[in-house]
Amino acid sequence: MKILIAVKRVVDYNVKIRVKSDHTGVELNNIKMSMNPFDEIAVEEGVRLRELGAASELIAISIGSPSCQEVLRSAMALGADRSILVETEQFLEPLAIAHILKTIAEREKPDLIILGKQAIDDDCNQTGQMLAGLLGWPQGTFISDLKFEDHCAHVMREVDGGLEKLKLKLPAVITTDLRLNTPRYPKLPNIMKAKQKPLDIFKVNDLGIDITPRHQTLKVTEPSKRKAGIKVKDVQELVERLQQEAKVI
Repeated sequence: MKILIAVKRVVDYNVKIRVKSDHTGVELNNIKMSMNPFDEIAVEEGVRLRELGAASELIAISIGSPSCQEVLRSAMALGADRSILVETEQFLEPLAIAHILKTIAEREKPDLIILGKQAIDDDCNQTGQMLAGLLGWPQGTFISDLKFEDHCAHVMREVDGGLEKLKLKLPAVITTDLRLNTPRYPKLPNIMKAKQKPLDIFKVNDLGIDITPRHQTLKVTEPSKRKAGIKVKDVQELVERLQQEAKVI
């Protein structure tokens, strides 16, 4: 089984985000970047499937600037066999990314595509669903468990009301949730080996895909600071303030 795994380069989750002074976006200069945490889970799941003998080849793909080679090398250090970078300096919306992944999937013909359920920079949570729709493949989103039987993927996904079991006929698209696994740390020998693994680079314009943005960001601002709370002497005063000031009861 061939698996295609999408990974994204984002601001490291430990970094405190700062808005640019002109309010056009988030400051990215001299900021530590890393692989999106949900995508690390996707890579780990692919590696585990190969260790179990269910997967024969793992291909990591990223879309963005040449700096995205860093996360692709990280994916290969974790266990991906090769990687693909679709280069572009333009900001891409989820639908454009889904179209690019669809084009690559049609070339590579994977049996399974794994994505993180969302990226921690924009929190869109759309690309996996859009990709499945464009390909016409079954999808399992927010999965917390994955098994294979009779050329079908059996997934457990988390929904508002609890857990839902799905049986997906391959090829399929799945997106990973936090409880699926715990990503491993790459070993130094694997990091060195990753430098020699193949990394194919395509220009987004060569794919013939319309990536024109459909939305425009007007202004980016930080959340307003919360006001200090107050103390009340008893329950009666609390109820009165909730009724008269907050007007929530």
